[in-house]
Amino acid sequence: MERIVTVEGVRAGRPTIAGTRITVAEVLEMFGAGMTEADILESFPQITPDDVRAALAYAAREFDHPVVTAK
Repeated sequence: MERIVTVEGVRAGRPTIAGTRITVAEVLEMFGAGMTEADILESFPQITPDDVRAALAYAAREFDHPVVTAK
């Protein structure tokens, strides 16, 4: 099973952790706010450490694009 999914009509099609309405962006925002993995898991007891890692890996893949500079 894919851990990160996009489902039409769920959170406006944003990537979420499978079986939840928790978006990848929410997980990233929590890390950005200084929360630890343990804090995130406490806030969302329905997800696992593997789900958190999947969200981070998904974000890394999606945002790894070459930078195009103007000439």
